[in-house]
Amino acid sequence: MSNKAWQHFRTITRHKNMVMYYCFRVGLYRQGLLHDLSKYSPAEFLVGCRYYQGDRSPNNAEREDIGVSTSWLHHKGRNRHHFEYWVDYSLDKEHVIMGARMPRRYVAEMVMDRISASRNYLGDAYTDQQPLEYFLKGKEKLWFIDPRTKRDLEGLLRILADHGEEKMLWYVKKRYLKMPDVPYR
Repeated sequence: MSNKAWQHFRTITRHKNMVMYYCFRVGLYRQGLLHDLSKYSPAEFLVGCRYYQGDRSPNNAEREDIGVSTSWLHHKGRNRHHFEYWVDYSLDKEHVIMGARMPRRYVAEMVMDRISASRNYLGDAYTDQQPLEYFLKGKEKLWFIDPRTKRDLEGLLRILADHGEEKMLWYVKKRYLKMPDVPYR
């Protein structure tokens, strides 16, 4: 195995283990175990090895190189913790596509994913404010995410930024995941 392949494997495994740790903390055991398994598939892993840089997602490098990230297209279509998974045709007459509301357990996993990605790429420079700052940089461009999902995501990231990781994890486990949810899973 080449050095880039080994480094990519270590990065995605470290990320997966971190998400699993956070998911377990809030009671999402199945999601923690299954999180991002598609990253080990040839469609994603080989691209990740080719474009590995260590300080950002290989998907961005692939997108810059060939104009699209085939790895990302594969990934988002198989992982429900990405809001892009929930994009569907719109029933209203104003839009062609729209974001469907995400079930709370996937929003919670998305938050754990964002914390873990920030920790993975930023290392010791990580702070609890960074996942929110990253979200806010692109928030206005997210017209295709369901407004309730966007509100929930931002709210959980604000709890993290304002009150810290322990309070946010407590809130997700004891309050957020106990609230009424959408009827589909």
